[in-house]
Amino acid sequence: MLRGIDVSSYQPSSYDTDGLSFVFIKATEGRSYVNPKLAAQTRTARDAGLVTGFYHFLWPGNLTAQAEYFVSKAPERAGDILAVDWETTGDGTRAGNAEKDSFIRKVKALRPDHRVILYCNRNFWLNVDTTSYAGDGLWIADYVTAGKPRIKAKWRFHQYTDDPLDKNVADFAGKAALKEWAGGA
Repeated sequence: MLRGIDVSSYQPSSYDTDGLSFVFIKATEGRSYVNPKLAAQTRTARDAGLVTGFYHFLWPGNLTAQAEYFVSKAPERAGDILAVDWETTGDGTRAGNAEKDSFIRKVKALRPDHRVILYCNRNFWLNVDTTSYAGDGLWIADYVTAGKPRIKAKWRFHQYTDDPLDKNVADFAGKAALKEWAGGA
């Protein structure tokens, strides 16, 4: 299992990359928010040679505008991974299944050379998702032993804790295999 983290504006611009193979960085949310530390956090990842992913926190409504906003703000380099963060919003709403699926497809159409994956927690995957559509791969959040999420579906990334920050593992034989997969969209 490869080790990685995900970061947002709650983490510093420069973070510890020792022992990591990848990082996911929050880029955008809805149609108006951009992570103010996006450029600096991206630089930290790239300087460390990490496989880098960017995620968008999905809100219900106007999926095309959100997808266009996300790809206009997320850095673009060959081998970057793009992800949709599908969960309950701060005001208690959530995008529906068709909206989630539409967003993934739209991002893939806008950036066809990039892997586009779904991030959600175990509850969403088991009890909210009705399509099981995760684009190019599933990034599942389930706070249990690293690499052992309590789902039957094939997953690529597993967020297993948020203490003291979001830690993840990736189901690849090595960093070269992850880079090959990320670049093979």
